[in-house]
Amino acid sequence: MHKVNVDELFEGKQSKYALVVGVSKRARQITQKFEEEGTVTDEKPVLLAIDEIKNHEINLLEPDNV
Repeated sequence: MHKVNVDELFEGKQSKYALVVGVSKRARQITQKFEEEGTVTDEKPVLLAIDEIKNHEINLLEPDNV
């Protein structure tokens, strides 16, 4: 089982909503890429997306507070 420390993942982020939306969008991109390439993997796209964010491989854009 893959355990995620949410506090560590949320560190430096302002909005939990932006974090969730970012993870889901990236997971959909990963899924689409796997389908186009015909790649079969046991790894879950959501967990891959979370790892990318945690390892700072991708950055999330957050809305400015107005």
